[in-house]
Amino acid sequence: MIEQVLEIGSVGKGISQGDTLFYAHASRNSSISKKILDGLQSGSDSLGSDNVKVKPAASSNPGVPPSSLMSFMRKNTSTSGVVLEDFDSQFSNRFYHSHLDSPANINSSSIAAAAALVARSLYILATGDMTVDLMTLNTIKVNVTLVEELIGCLLTCDPGLSCGIAKSFISPSNACPSHYVGVFQDSPSSTQFPSYADDTSRFIWNFLADRTSTLASNVSSCTVKCNNESEVCVGGEVEGGGRCVVSTTRYVPAYSTRLKFEDNAWHVLPANSSDPMGAADPVWTESYWNTISLRVYAVQSTTSDRLILLAGLAVTAASYLGVVVGRAYISKITKRD
Repeated sequence: MIEQVLEIGSVGKGISQGDTLFYAHASRNSSISKKILDGLQSGSDSLGSDNVKVKPAASSNPGVPPSSLMSFMRKNTSTSGVVLEDFDSQFSNRFYHSHLDSPANINSSSIAAAAALVARSLYILATGDMTVDLMTLNTIKVNVTLVEELIGCLLTCDPGLSCGIAKSFISPSNACPSHYVGVFQDSPSSTQFPSYADDTSRFIWNFLADRTSTLASNVSSCTVKCNNESEVCVGGEVEGGGRCVVSTTRYVPAYSTRLKFEDNAWHVLPANSSDPMGAADPVWTESYWNTISLRVYAVQSTTSDRLILLAGLAVTAASYLGVVVGRAYISKITKRD
């Protein structure tokens, strides 16, 4: 059971006038939330001259900002959590989570500062009631150069996924990274090596597997899978193959709990009668086309439209004139009779 959540939200614009400031938005006023806030404050203090500050968000806020924490709270209202943001009451990056967001809207130093703050805070929280080893704590630092390189790889087309670190793990089909989430196509049991995973997903998976791994007892090369189930193949796409490492990095399928995979097919379970609108667990899908076609229509010019309009006006005027003349002629003949 998940009791507490620490989530990183929009942290790309935390630097203002030389100072780095983040805000901690707590889900509820509980002892667990206070413990997380204390951990963040201790992590901030440990950074010393780096001058990375964290403040509790204003109590007048209606709740936590839009975040994954809301899903945990919807499932269990007693879940305590904190979302770390670079704003207090309103987003500082108005393009956050949109296709208009770009490296121009973020600061790599702010992201690096947030990473250092969270890493140290998690270490402090993990020690619990034990005394924090200051020597170990001070060794927790962030590779700013790596952060800047990842921004170039994941948020730009130049170099994009043609950057050195990406090409050391995958063979990208396109330099421009795709931020499209993709469509889930397999059964839940066959998602560890999805053939439909895009370049961005495969790069992030390989990068995380490499950074969180330990070398296998018997170092061996690989292309897709490793013999040991606890091992994964990192960099299997590149020339010469990859290597097997011990890592818990996995692809996790995301699908509604109202879906059931049975008899090699997906089935939608009946809706809950107490939730007629499906608000608790909405089911959505996306069209999947085997072939995409294009139909082109020729549009006539503006001159043709104007000529048709004038012709229509002329016909209308002539019709009206004909009616007036006809009525006058008929009236004249009737009077003679």
